[in-house]
Amino acid sequence: MTRRAVLAGRWLMPALAGLLCAALPSLATAQGINLPAGARQLAERATALGSYAVPLGPASDDGVPARQVEGQILRRSWRISGDATVLQVLAPLRAQLIENGFELLYQCPARSCGGFDFRFDIEVIPAPDMTVDIGNYSFVSAEHPDGRIVSLLVSRSGNATFVQVIEVTPEGVSPPIITDGSSPVDGSSDAALATALPLIGAAELITGLRRNGRAVLADLEFETGAVTLGAKPYDSLAALAEFLIQNPDFDVLLVGHTDTVGSLEQNIAISERRADAVRRRLLADSAVDPGRVSVAGAGFMAPLTTNLTPEGREANRRVEAVLIRR
Repeated sequence: MTRRAVLAGRWLMPALAGLLCAALPSLATAQGINLPAGARQLAERATALGSYAVPLGPASDDGVPARQVEGQILRRSWRISGDATVLQVLAPLRAQLIENGFELLYQCPARSCGGFDFRFDIEVIPAPDMTVDIGNYSFVSAEHPDGRIVSLLVSRSGNATFVQVIEVTPEGVSPPIITDGSSPVDGSSDAALATALPLIGAAELITGLRRNGRAVLADLEFETGAVTLGAKPYDSLAALAEFLIQNPDFDVLLVGHTDTVGSLEQNIAISERRADAVRRRLLADSAVDPGRVSVAGAGFMAPLTTNLTPEGREANRRVEAVLIRR
């Protein structure tokens, strides 16, 4: 049996099942917001100074009305297992915002927001770190008198509820204090890992690798049936290469996934060829040792979302990086 086959058999199913994950926090604390016990943080991305279009109304033919705000931007998402509805999760968060002096700018459930158009015209953390059911989500944006902006996006998908929080803190205002009890994948301290793993390139990819031991290479593009990458550079591959160079104790398994167009056998072959195309690009553009990068194909056996819509099929066509301790 080849080394690639051994690695695929040993690591593919744990990757698909999501078993490579960090310790779960009992309470995730955001600025003025206490998330429900058991909320597991999936992503965190900070921008020292940036611009955010805060939604102010429903989607229309002209898009979603928004106001550009500037400051330190913090984007985070959580997954809450259980039977809680969107409103059961959102209502306490919204109440805490109001209690902390925030004034609501806009709020809406999916249909009132504009459904599909609203979802795809606002900023959303890429799947799988934020999953949005087009027909089952709610949104809230709010502003504090000191200029702080917070937006909440809550959606129910499968057997879990997903929460996205985007905070904008103007210059001169104290930044939010974040307490997160999750542990990095290698068990080292957060302080040490912050030094070893700066958020370079695709910061959400590094966050996913740190917290879960795996991450979607979200900026790669594959059309149905296609197995090659375009010529443009990809931030996710640069970030993955830097991670591997800085962390010689880890190898990586690239796992290809497809939509459901075609047979399972065809899709497994396509997904493995896609993963191999990503491997070749990663090695061509970096100094990573080829022996540290393996590939596998899962076909359509592990979808992120529905395959009944074009948008769902596009999200399911992906390649994930799964860390393997050497």
